[in-house]
Amino acid sequence: MMWWRSASFVLDKRRNDDVQAESDSLRLSPSTTSMADTVQNPNPNVSAYYETRAAHHAVVTSDWLAQAQAAVGQHPDDLPPPKVDDSGNPFSVIDEFNCWRKQPDLAEAVAAIRALASVIRSSQATTMMELEIELKKASDSLKSWDTTSISLTAGCDLFMRYVTRTSALEYENFNSAKSRLIERAERFGEISYKARRIIAMLGQDFIFDGCTILVHGFSRVVFEVLKTAAQNKKLFRVFCTEGRPDRTGLRLSNELAKLDVPVKLLIDSAVAYTMDEVDMVFVGADGVVESGGIINMMGTYQIALVAHSMNKPVYVAAESYKFARLYPLDQKDMAPALRPIDFGVPIPSKVEVETSARDYTPPQYLTLLFTDLGVLSPSVVSDELIQLYL
Repeated sequence: MMWWRSASFVLDKRRNDDVQAESDSLRLSPSTTSMADTVQNPNPNVSAYYETRAAHHAVVTSDWLAQAQAAVGQHPDDLPPPKVDDSGNPFSVIDEFNCWRKQPDLAEAVAAIRALASVIRSSQATTMMELEIELKKASDSLKSWDTTSISLTAGCDLFMRYVTRTSALEYENFNSAKSRLIERAERFGEISYKARRIIAMLGQDFIFDGCTILVHGFSRVVFEVLKTAAQNKKLFRVFCTEGRPDRTGLRLSNELAKLDVPVKLLIDSAVAYTMDEVDMVFVGADGVVESGGIINMMGTYQIALVAHSMNKPVYVAAESYKFARLYPLDQKDMAPALRPIDFGVPIPSKVEVETSARDYTPPQYLTLLFTDLGVLSPSVVSDELIQLYL
């Protein structure tokens, strides 16, 4: 019965009920992507997101959220625009995406959002229908580049909803309507880019002097929370799991050491052993699903289970562009995201190796989610999804 309350069911039902009332709104015609934009992941058997991750890598009151957003506004947005291709080659959304993606602090979904904004600016379409079809093709090309990346798919879908959600554009002069689309696209890009800073301002309030925090792997938004707390002179220590097999926890421990934050590195199997010393758990998320649960790097689920059994709060830091219309029921109810695993010794061919890169943590094991929409309990995620996609 839970599915009947899910955001996807509510959204699909509303769209079916309102299809006659919205007959004058713009409809996107399905079409195949162009050959220039259909650039596949070089290794389709391995998730590109996880392959490059190591290298790149509760209701909140309105005044509190406003304070966090105001604090973010004090930071200059010094993100440089990508270089313009002067070679005369035709515009490729994949090339534009990869250009943005090279910036180490820019999330993959935000790079896609910036690339889609560039599609609008460079479009030679003469009607709104042509422009929306072109935008839809570009979005599909980006999503097919790595079908295992939840944030990439969710970011593209949310961009399309945010930019084209009103049918009033149909009745405007095309140039004016295109200008409005560009403004919306750039606005959505700015919101997405600043999301990490807003979350950091909200999340650091939950860190108190003398606390011990357990983190798993390397999450840029979790690191931003810890960095903000350290800059605000809060005294705390961090336990970092090693994050096998890509050892992203090593990277996080190195970054925290540069900030003079006391940090202790743990092997992944030592989580239960050290949990009695921990005051809270902070994790990131590859995707936040409709149930309020999260999909994150392998090992998150077992950490949440141990923390829940010992009454330790589990906090999730995730940007709203990671909210996805997914409703997994168990660990196998997800598209596989594979990554290479090096055990350091030869593995016999008869030995099967689990290469899945992520697991699903149900909402009952999570305490709060820190997002750029505010601090949410897992139970209200479905409501927020409905608002985002309507």
